[in-house]
Amino acid sequence: MGIQTTNPYTNKVIQSFDEMTDVVVEKAVATSHDTYQTWKHTDFFVRAQVLHKMAGLLRERIDSLAKMITLEMGKLLSQAEGEIKLSAEIFDYYAKNSAAFLADKKLDPWHGQAFIRYNPIGVLLGVQPWNFPFYQVARFAAPNIMAGNTILVKHASIVPQCGIAIAELFKDAGAPEGLYTNLLISGKRASALVADKRIKGVSLTGSEEAGASLAAQAGKYLKKSVLELGGSDAFIVLEDADMDKTVEWAVVGRINNNGECCIASKRFIVVESVADEFLAKFKAALSKLVIGDPMEHGTQLGPLSTEAAAVHIAEQVQRAVKGGAKIILGGKRVDREGAFMQPTILVNMQPDNPVYYEEFFGPVAAFFRVKDEQAAIDLANDSPFGLGGSVFTQDIERGKMVADQIDTGMVYINHPTWTQADLPFGGTKGSGYGRELSALGIEEFVNKKLIRISELSDPF
Repeated sequence: MGIQTTNPYTNKVIQSFDEMTDVVVEKAVATSHDTYQTWKHTDFFVRAQVLHKMAGLLRERIDSLAKMITLEMGKLLSQAEGEIKLSAEIFDYYAKNSAAFLADKKLDPWHGQAFIRYNPIGVLLGVQPWNFPFYQVARFAAPNIMAGNTILVKHASIVPQCGIAIAELFKDAGAPEGLYTNLLISGKRASALVADKRIKGVSLTGSEEAGASLAAQAGKYLKKSVLELGGSDAFIVLEDADMDKTVEWAVVGRINNNGECCIASKRFIVVESVADEFLAKFKAALSKLVIGDPMEHGTQLGPLSTEAAAVHIAEQVQRAVKGGAKIILGGKRVDREGAFMQPTILVNMQPDNPVYYEEFFGPVAAFFRVKDEQAAIDLANDSPFGLGGSVFTQDIERGKMVADQIDTGMVYINHPTWTQADLPFGGTKGSGYGRELSALGIEEFVNKKLIRISELSDPF
């Protein structure tokens, strides 16, 4: 397929791009390395000026940037606009708070004085996904630029215009050349770049396969890495949940971003006493979704990102059925042009089903009824993933106790897994490691240097 914009609403190729040559990539890495030598000495005010300007430009250009997202990967236009707003918030957040986050941390040793100083480490490589083409970059670039690092990004090959636009925004925001660089290269070439001694850390959001490959390279060359991989978030409904509000959030949790979201609600686990009510209302709500052009504000479910993605999830559903699952809603491609998939509910999924442990990256929900709270917890944890999850109950203390037993990086009570600038984001198990956003996100790619002050007579 190469690097190209294909509108998933029509499956028509809009524009193709040539990969950068090795000479161009080498110059980009060298420039980023050279810029780091000066950028690491800039103060927080100088760095913050660039990020605040980025936030302002995102807001000024929201209409054109949102349409670009929708054109390239099919996100509903209203959600694309929301992504641009969130990205601007992230840039502003780190511009405002990084000096406090990275202030020297005083320690209290037995003798003398000591403190932790946070130093940047150098050029960082980010491999970013297509499903949130601006937000994903913002949450990687903003904290690390404020920390004093410089950034190289290999963006997903299906959103090249978004990747180019972000680099142009940085330039317009007054960023020095080499502070942020977009690389139009393949994933294989990006992985090979990890060996470059000038690159000091790597971050990837994507599939488990891509993450394992990049992490192997990072380990081989002793580079710090952060991975945010797939997810199969559980949406637990207890018997005392506000059912109507819970169903509303269930729809949002499953079809946000057309279902192509790592933290989307994918496994709906409902206790027996309210299972029939939830399922009936959930099915009715999904069946009423307006499917159509993602550029139209009345559309509620757009196409998947690519035709290949639509083919894959339709085949995945069929494999689930062959393995014993039953379709009670949807299950097929939408009979129209474009990369569309019907909203789908699968029931009777058992552990021996070949897709039981797979992630459904699209508008497909797996429904499970369980006898009680403990069974819900056990089923939620029966997954190779550990990104997010949610618990619905009107007893908040009970919700906290359940959340404490879920093996994921994030658990939300009475809301699907979500994201915002001031909350940490990341998972465990097969969903990766490390954290992005909040104060934790700026601490991943810094040297937490101990400085110890002693008197000459100090015995230690």
